[in-house]
Parts: sequence; C-alpha cells; structure tokens
Amino acid sequence: MQGIEPGGEHSTRARVARLILEHGPVAAAALGERLGLTPAAVRRHLDALVSDGMIEPRMVRPRGQRGRGRPAKLFAITDAGRSAFVHAYDDLAESALRYIGEHMGEQAVADFARSQVSGLLRRLEPAMRTVPADQRVQVLAQALSAEGYAASASKAKSGGVQLCQHHCPVAHAAAEFPQLCEAETEAFAQLLGTPVQRLATIAHGDGVCTTHVSPQSLGESAHRDKSKETGR
Repeated sequence: MQGIEPGGEHSTRARVARLILEHGPVAAAALGERLGLTPAAVRRHLDALVSDGMIEPRMVRPRGQRGRGRPAKLFAITDAGRSAFVHAYDDLAESALRYIGEHMGEQAVADFARSQVSGLLRRLEPAMRTVPADQRVQVLAQALSAEGYAASASKAKSGGVQLCQHHCPVAHAAAEFPQLCEAETEAFAQLLGTPVQRLATIAHGDGVCTTHVSPQSLGESAHRDKSKETGR
C-alpha cells in the first residue's frame, strides 16, 4: 500500500507508521524525537499517512485534568494501516485451519495451534531458566517482536506486567480459530512460570493483544502448592 513502501520518503514514512503501530496512540513530538525528524518533516509524513488511511488522529484529554486543559492530539494505526503489515501467510493459515477442522475435528485444530507455538517454547525455555524472573517478560517481548508481533512490556498499575502485541501476523485466522490465541496464552504461562490472563486481542477487534502477567510471587506460590499436592 502507498505510504508503507520502502525507499526514500516512503522508507521514513514506513518507520513512522511502524512506530505508531508499536507505540501508538502517540504524539507527533514523540515521533520526531524517536526518529530525529523536524516537526515539519513529521507533520508531512503524518499528513500523508492520514490521507492514505494508514493512521488516524485522536483527541485525548490529559489524565487528571477532569475536563480541563486542551486535549492532546495523538495518532493511532487504522485497520487499513495494520493490514499493510499483515504477512501473506495469514490467509493460507486460515485456509489450512479450516481444512483441518472440517476433516479432522476441533481437537486437531487445537493440537495444530499448540504445535505452532512449540517452536517458541523450545527456543526460549532454556534461556528463561537463566534469566532473572523480573526480566522474563521483556525477553519474551523481544522474541515476539523478532517474529513480527511488535511486542512490548510494561508494569501494570494493578501489579504484575502487561505484555502488549501491537501486531498479529495471523489476526484473520485467529478471529475464526481462537485456539491460536489460547495456545499462545498457555505457552506464555509456561515460559514465564506464573499465571497469565489474556485481556484483549486484535483478532476480536481490539487495537492491541494485551496479556496480564501476574507477579512472579504468585507463580512461585502456585508452584509450591502444586508440589505439595504432588508429594501427598
């Protein structure tokens, strides 16, 4: 799509769009700082992306103002913009899962979904054993980003950590086959060694796939309880 093509102006524009995808909604000033662009240059790229339907402006009132103060103008990715980053294998995955479900049943779909995340488990489980507990979510986010999920991790106000995936290469397939999201969530819990809860998914129409990762102390407590039950 226009505005996401590589080369020259389009290359910089694609970087702007990706930053909005990964960190949005975001202000123009923040984009300029991250990319080292002048306000005029940022505005030029933003105007072009808005014109192409890749992003949209949103007016957000600052928190704590209780209705006072001038709303901030932020930019967020649109469905069309997100689709521009979707990998071509999404449609193929959807067709393959539909075929499996029709000919082999729902359990086969669930088994296939687990097999898809088994590679992530094999790659990360050895590393997770050597990573401090408070760094595991960040390591997972980096691994997911390397696979095209544009993931980030941040502390949750309610405690624990919030893992966000700003892009899903198989969003269309996951919308029809939630087993993909379920298998991924199970894998996260196994890798992190603590309970996790999926709060939102792109496949269900949310802007970001959001997973709440419980404090590591809860995971350790659950592990101790399970060990006691096993030892009985």
